[in-house]
Amino acid sequence: MAARSASALATRPIAKIYASPLQRAQESAAPLATELGLPIETDERLNEGLNHFQGTRLSAARLLRDPSAWMALHNPFKPSWGEPYREIAQRMMAVAEDAWNSVDEGEVVLVTHQVAIWILHRSVAGIPLPHVPSQRRCSLSSITTIKKVGERWKEESYREPAADLLEDAIDLGAV
Repeated sequence: MAARSASALATRPIAKIYASPLQRAQESAAPLATELGLPIETDERLNEGLNHFQGTRLSAARLLRDPSAWMALHNPFKPSWGEPYREIAQRMMAVAEDAWNSVDEGEVVLVTHQVAIWILHRSVAGIPLPHVPSQRRCSLSSITTIKKVGERWKEESYREPAADLLEDAIDLGAV
């Protein structure tokens, strides 16, 4: 899946690649880095949202089996289970701004995790940050492209180069 995304991105004028320090993001960035001959620069701010369920797959069945998780879910607007959406938005906007300013020409690829991408998307679109996690438009190895127009950020596109592989994909969570 990452190789498909790398092929889709390799036609663009990529100047830098940044990735979350987590293994899955580093592995997802590797095919593009290899194809373009660029190093992967690690940025801690690209980490997934810090939360009680970090690195796991949350499901209704798990919640029913594990009542200790219920206390972490009492406020979906904060969210009470971890890093507030506002903080995720601030760090993602900061890393996007820094990435934008890090090159004189060309594009920068940021390889990160679903919640970080989705909160960045909602911030750029001016949509309220609280949301239902199961309704995120952000699949494995998808590409969300944003750009700065004047002083404002704008989403340019969303693509799923490996969409046909999603049915058989197993998302084990970030590692």
